[in-house]
Amino acid sequence: MCEYCGCQDIAAIGELTREHDAVVARIAEVRAFLRDNDIEGAAATSRRIAELLGPHTVVEEQGLFPLMAEEFPDHIEALEREHRQVESVLAEAADCTPDDPSWPARLLAGLEMLREHILKEQNGVFPATLTVLDTAGWERVATVRGHAGSALGPPHGHHSHHPRDPHPLGA
Repeated sequence: MCEYCGCQDIAAIGELTREHDAVVARIAEVRAFLRDNDIEGAAATSRRIAELLGPHTVVEEQGLFPLMAEEFPDHIEALEREHRQVESVLAEAADCTPDDPSWPARLLAGLEMLREHILKEQNGVFPATLTVLDTAGWERVATVRGHAGSALGPPHGHHSHHPRDPHPLGA
């Protein structure tokens, strides 16, 4: 994934990227479960993906996307539509292992869309934030994150600092 523009040094983007990385790892697990015809394992891992995406999607849709929508309205609308499609297929496994024989294929298609979606965000939206968001925008995203939380623990070596400052205390 893109690491050239420096956007991942911003705390908000770094956390979204960390969540993306966790989701991508779970997508690989689902593929392995389905290769082994372990539908229960795929369903359980789908629930973990949904858990990871819950607060992540809130941060994007209530924090980041509204700030990007004026400049990129069609792109942001498409990303939100993809969120709904992925949520729909994951929701089928929310309470149990689906017994619909077509669910594994729909799940794989949804997760492939999610993988492409992640690339669009990391290679397009996230770098674009560097030119669109100002300090107030970053503070808004940080506020939404504070309310939404994260399904991941704090990043290793995490220190509290301004959302735009990649290095606490100038370190």
